[in-house]
Amino acid sequence: MTEASSIKRTLTGRVLSDKMDKTVTVLVERRVKHPLYGKIITRSKKYHAHDEQNEFKEGDTVLIEECRPLAKTKAWRVAKLIDKARTV
Repeated sequence: MTEASSIKRTLTGRVLSDKMDKTVTVLVERRVKHPLYGKIITRSKKYHAHDEQNEFKEGDTVLIEECRPLAKTKAWRVAKLIDKARTV
């Protein structure tokens, strides 16, 4: 195994749902330029990420990293908490 293949892909996103056991739904938003019109638009995608201790709550900003498939739709793991959700 080479060094380049052992580097894991990471994404930053916001936790949308923590209703499942040991799983959070993370919304990752990215800004891209439209190929024809040049306008900056927001693209978003949801990922299921593994949360072993059920410690991350809705609204938290987290860093997720790619891992082996853990379930049918889950191949990401929450690496660390970036920002805690503000409660009102």
